[in-house]
Amino acid sequence: MLSVLSYGRLVARAVLGGLSQTDGRDYSLISASYGFGKDFRKGILKKGMCYGDDACFIARHRTADVLGVADGVGGWRDYGVDPSQFSATLMRTCERLVKEGRFTPSNPVGILTTGYYELLQNKVPLLGSSTACIVVLDRRSHQLHTCNLGDSGFLVVRGGEVVHRSDEQQHYFNTPFQLSIAPPGAEGVVLSDSPEAADSSSFDVQLGDIILTASDGLFDNMPDYMILQELKKLKTTNYDSILQTAQSIAKQAHDLAYDPNYMSPFAQFACDNGLNVRGGKPDDITVLLSIVAEYTD
Repeated sequence: MLSVLSYGRLVARAVLGGLSQTDGRDYSLISASYGFGKDFRKGILKKGMCYGDDACFIARHRTADVLGVADGVGGWRDYGVDPSQFSATLMRTCERLVKEGRFTPSNPVGILTTGYYELLQNKVPLLGSSTACIVVLDRRSHQLHTCNLGDSGFLVVRGGEVVHRSDEQQHYFNTPFQLSIAPPGAEGVVLSDSPEAADSSSFDVQLGDIILTASDGLFDNMPDYMILQELKKLKTTNYDSILQTAQSIAKQAHDLAYDPNYMSPFAQFACDNGLNVRGGKPDDITVLLSIVAEYTD
């Protein structure tokens, strides 16, 4: 099951691989999503844009296009808490803030902070933890503004090479930075980071740049060179091609996650930390794939 999102009459008039030019045109993103929940081998999409405990959104405002991915911490299930509720609510809240125009494109941390504190103030109790990554394209300035808390993240590809990528944030092996809401009295026990601790970056993008935003289920199972091989299949800038490529990437990561003989990036990282691990990492996988295009109203 897949999520289909297309926004208006967006026309990509650039050659894939990027063009270096300065002009007064507005840019926008053509984006599609695909994913799998680890408990659903056929890729069942839960209510909203959620794959297992992962959640995501793609939102458009007159000033910017905004993407978000969050990965609910599965350990809460041991305490009778559905981990997907926290990540899904966080992403829905951030999406609403964008659609209402309650954000500054150059400050994605502000979106995450406001969304998180709305959850803290919610009258309906919500428990859980989540990583989060938010990517904002400022339509007029042609700048991409990002924030990443934890081990979800993004890649920007130009001319077949990774030109920008997020930095993973880990407290220690397999324990990423995360936003949390703990039960009363357990605030000091549950690991919780401030949204302001998110790693932030801003940089210019070009027409034809490819932006891949994903949960750790992708990056733990596919190294960059494999992702780049799949992105080479993206021969056109139309939406259907983007969706097909996002699906291909997610499916390959999903297959590798269940291969016991594959030395995955996660297994390599585990070995680097003194653990004898081999194979893929079964996990929820969320892929948001976007191309920077010229915007036409």
